Amino acid sequence: MGTAPGHRALDARRLAALVKKESLQVVRDPSAILIAFVLPAILLFLFAFAVSLDIDDVRIGVVRESDSAAAQSLAAAFSGTRYFHVTPARDRREAEPELVAGRLRGIVVIPADLDARLAAQSADRGPIVQIITDGSQPNTANFVSGYAEGVVANWLQSRAPAPGERISVEPRFWFNPEIESRRALIPGAIAIVMTMIGTLLTALVVAREWERGTMEAVMSTPAGILEILLAKLLPYFVLGLVATLGCALVAVLLLDVPLRGSWPALLLLSAAFLVPALGQGLLISALTRNQFVASQIALLSGFLPAFLLSGFLFEIDSMPLLIRGLTHIVAARYFVASLQTVFLAGDVWSLFLPDILAMLAIGLVFFVITARGSRKSLDT
Repeated sequence: MGTAPGHRALDARRLAALVKKESLQVVRDPSAILIAFVLPAILLFLFAFAVSLDIDDVRIGVVRESDSAAAQSLAAAFSGTRYFHVTPARDRREAEPELVAGRLRGIVVIPADLDARLAAQSADRGPIVQIITDGSQPNTANFVSGYAEGVVANWLQSRAPAPGERISVEPRFWFNPEIESRRALIPGAIAIVMTMIGTLLTALVVAREWERGTMEAVMSTPAGILEILLAKLLPYFVLGLVATLGCALVAVLLLDVPLRGSWPALLLLSAAFLVPALGQGLLISALTRNQFVASQIALLSGFLPAFLLSGFLFEIDSMPLLIRGLTHIVAARYFVASLQTVFLAGDVWSLFLPDILAMLAIGLVFFVITARGSRKSLDT
């Protein structure tokens, strides 16, 4: 009794021949090389220098309504911090139009009766300065308000130290002591870039062959569906690993992101992630048979969920419960977390293994759907 068409036993020699054919096609296709190597470099540098969560040199106005020594000292405290770029003023009416126009992000008003407020401070008779922020940008407004309060608190402590032994609090930041957002963003950016590359590359593979009419020739061979799918996948799997390695080298050597884990762990995580990324692209290409449609669906179903739901920019814990549930089916969620761990913390296998299993499970679902939806028939 023969094997059903499309379900023939896997033949190693036939698979090797198909893989060789696909590899030659990749080498001869300049678009694949551009997507795998040029696009990642461009996107990494954009994420490194155009996207930043660091808030430095924020423009604020410091209105000094008093000429007392205390007022001048407090104004100097604001000018002496690297987080603020201070525009001095003597009247709040000078600074308010600048705040409305967006040229200032906040105003600190040092009142004319500052000395009296300082003298009455022990009686808790109200604040000593007024802080006005631009609420149209909530994150920056919270930063300006919080850091301005910190500047005033530090100034008060240095001006009138408490008697007796002083308690000094020294904060320590693990994994990213410099508190540079780039060091957290670049590993996540690698995951976003590899999502685009893996999904987009394979989304164009089968769709291109259907458009060129070469898929019928492949279908007419003795190869089974599994062999055809593996042959389409393996060259791009290797290409994706090389592209991931290139992204990591750019991050470490050019963007000054530390790699505290090991290169084998990084490659293993990348290999696990490429399974769902390539599987999703292969499913898209098998269903659409049109390169333009396949590329658009790849961007919508691959890039957008990875960008918004992976924890790359927006913390998953702060999302609504329903959205948090959806993130569990986004493979990039696990890859972003794993990359941030391997780059900033090291090889933490208790965290890696659940993420690897989750990515492989998502990839398996894509491949099962692709295999069952494919028909080895010239009529499909």
